Amino acid sequence: MEKKNTFKPTRKLVRPDGTIMYIFDGKLHNEEGPALIPEGKNADREYYLFGIKYSENKWNSIMKDKEGLPWYKNPSMQAKLGTSRF
Repeated sequence: MEKKNTFKPTRKLVRPDGTIMYIFDGKLHNEEGPALIPEGKNADREYYLFGIKYSENKWNSIMKDKEGLPWYKNPSMQAKLGTSRF
């Protein structure tokens, strides 16, 4: 029997002091917002991707540069049936 690879979603952890952490694969990571909010204070939020800390501006720029689909899933990049002359 083969094991299927399952996707591990980002987990939200809340510490007793109110600190909110988003963890993926054992590292701070959140593509939807700050990955660390110390004591629930939104003003002190920190942005991480795969455990690497970024400033808010740099994180925003990385998120804006993302594409929705990889090139091989984009329908405009695939050959259309019936258009080939070979």
